Amino acid sequence: MTARSLSTVAFAPGVGRPVALRRDAPNASITLRGLSKSFGDKPVLRDIDLHVPAGQFLAIVGRSGCGKSTLLRTIVGLEGPSSGTIQVAGGRSDAGRIMFQEPRLLPWARIVDNVRVGVRNGGSKADARKAALAALDEVGLADRAGEWPSVLSGGQKQRVALARALVSHPQVLALDEPLGALDALTRIEMQTLLERVWREQGFTAVLVTHDVSEALALADRVVLIENGAIALDVAVDLPRPRRRGSVEIAKLEGAILDKLFGDIERPTDESPLHREAVA
Repeated sequence: MTARSLSTVAFAPGVGRPVALRRDAPNASITLRGLSKSFGDKPVLRDIDLHVPAGQFLAIVGRSGCGKSTLLRTIVGLEGPSSGTIQVAGGRSDAGRIMFQEPRLLPWARIVDNVRVGVRNGGSKADARKAALAALDEVGLADRAGEWPSVLSGGQKQRVALARALVSHPQVLALDEPLGALDALTRIEMQTLLERVWREQGFTAVLVTHDVSEALALADRVVLIENGAIALDVAVDLPRPRRRGSVEIAKLEGAILDKLFGDIERPTDESPLHREAVA
C-alpha cells in the first residue's frame, strides 16, 4: 500500500479528525484489509476493512463473543488471520504491546522488576532498571518500586501493568478490557491516566471494552462489532477532557446502544421499567 493510499483512507468517513501528534511521537498506523478469522469451522471475524491513523485512540465495543478481543489479538500478532492482510505502517517489528484485564504480575518479583520485564532487549541491566523506574513514575508508583505485587490494590496492580507496557515506548498499545475488574472510582482514575499518557506519548491506542460510556470518554472513534463484522463506525469529535454525562456524549451513547440492541426496548423516563427502577 502506498503512502498516498494510506493518507486517503485516513480521512474516510468515520475516522474522525486528524490526530495531532507530538513531534517526537511514534508513527504507526494500522490497516486491515479483508481480514477474516476462523477457529476450526467457526468464523469469528468476517471480511473486516479498517484503517487506524497513527496516534488515534480507537475503541472497539460489542457483545460478549462478538469477536472484538480476537480482532485486538490479531492486530498485535497474538493471533494470525485466516485470510486478509494486516499492515502496521511505519512501525517497528516489535511496535505493539498489550494490556489485559488481569495485571499478570510475577508474584516473586518486585514491582520494578515486573516492569523491567517489558524492556526491549539490547541494553544493560542498569539501563533497564532506570527505564522501569521512569515508567513507574509516569503512572505515579515510583515510591512503590521495591515492594511486592501482593501488597498493591487492584488499581495499583493495573498501573504496574500499564508501566510494563509503556516502558518499551510502544507505537501501538492494545488494551483488552484492562479496567473491567476495577471499582467505579478507580476505573475513572485509570481512564484519566490512560488518556494522559496517550496524549503525552502519541502512540496508537486500540481499546476493547463492553462499556460504551468508557469508549466515548476515551476514544477518538468507536467501532461496534456484531457477529464478527463492523456494524457501526462513529467519530467522537468532542473536545478533551470530556465531561461525563454531557448531552453530546449521551447522544452518541444512545446511537450506539440503539444499533446494538435494535428493537429491544431500552428504559426511558416514561417507561414502566424506568419508573419501577426509580421508585
